[in-house]
Amino acid sequence: MEPGANAWQELVYALSDYCTNQLRTRKVIMVHEIGTVALIVSAGRGHRIGGETPKQYLSVHGKSVLFQSISAFLGSKAVTAIKVVIHPDDKELYYNSVNGLDLLPPVFGGAERQDSVRLGLESLVDLKPSRVFIHDGARPLVSTRLIQTVLAGVSLNQGCVPGLAMSDTVKSVNQHGLVTGTLNRQEIWTVQTPQAFRFEEILGAHRAAEGLALTDDAAVAEAAGISVKIVPGEIQNFKVTHPEDLEKLESIGMSGIRVGSGFDVHRFGAGEFVTICGVQIPFNRSLVGHSDADVGYHALTDALLGAAGKDDIGTYFPPSDDQWKDAPSDIFLKHAGELVSSLGGKIENVDLTIICEAPRIGPHREEMRGNISACLAVEPSQVNIKGKTTEKLGFLGREEGIAAQATATINLSN
Repeated sequence: MEPGANAWQELVYALSDYCTNQLRTRKVIMVHEIGTVALIVSAGRGHRIGGETPKQYLSVHGKSVLFQSISAFLGSKAVTAIKVVIHPDDKELYYNSVNGLDLLPPVFGGAERQDSVRLGLESLVDLKPSRVFIHDGARPLVSTRLIQTVLAGVSLNQGCVPGLAMSDTVKSVNQHGLVTGTLNRQEIWTVQTPQAFRFEEILGAHRAAEGLALTDDAAVAEAAGISVKIVPGEIQNFKVTHPEDLEKLESIGMSGIRVGSGFDVHRFGAGEFVTICGVQIPFNRSLVGHSDADVGYHALTDALLGAAGKDDIGTYFPPSDDQWKDAPSDIFLKHAGELVSSLGGKIENVDLTIICEAPRIGPHREEMRGNISACLAVEPSQVNIKGKTTEKLGFLGREEGIAAQATATINLSN
């Protein structure tokens, strides 16, 4: 009887592991000592970020988070080999994610992160590395500079970890939510990975700590009496945990000056004024829309969303949602401006053209400019507004509605 699809898949994986082991074993024999190994811990399920796929296998700019977490170690001359600890259910995800990378065969992790690290270390025993990095598979922006800095801090009976000094005031709080004291923030750091140790020392520490609930490998080392040195980490070396972290990672690949365009149109209906860029202009008709039909704000919102690489206004404020019925459109524009800020971006300028035969735009231009600059927290000089007609051509020329087109320029270099 021929094996089923799953059996064939397992056979392919087994052959791949065997061949990789053979090649790697020969390499180890040739160099006699493997030097420093990077152990990438990627056995967590990561469901806090939402969805069925563990966060480390989500794709950002065409590469998985895990792939990017590994890349810096591949580019470091200090690292001889890399091994990844994975969940048993993620084998296919793993191989698809790291296709083409020169890695040691993966090892399965345990129930807790501490178990996964210990199992990863045990799998390296035969290679006899002198030192080891332990890094989270969901920290994709670690730099080769930080890798080198951390490794330089490792010595006999001393590990090294990167961290960020606390800049905010820190309070201790009791179970009732009441402050019990103010801590010395100069003594408090938030710790990152990679954490580096002499291999035999951290292996022994993990064996001794089996069954304990320690929060990181530095804590395991401390429990074994190993000193831990801390060196300045990097702000961008954050761990992808929540959806906003994934958005931040996506935005980092969009550095530099970016330009977006927006367009909107609304037809006329019964009414006594039109609202454009927050200004109510007396008129013999009104614009029809689910919100206040502010054609200027809508076009500007889409232009900013486009520059930020995001979806259109309807994704964030769908007309099918009653909460936006008759809503003032400055809500939409402010949201787009805040989204740009959340990406570390700055609005350089916005340019808006309002297209209609009537009413006249010129008399209201300065008030519109002031409203836009207030919504986006920019100077009025960064806002340009023009009124145009279509020379009586088309539906706009027949005075059936008003259209607007906008361009937004943002700077994501920050």
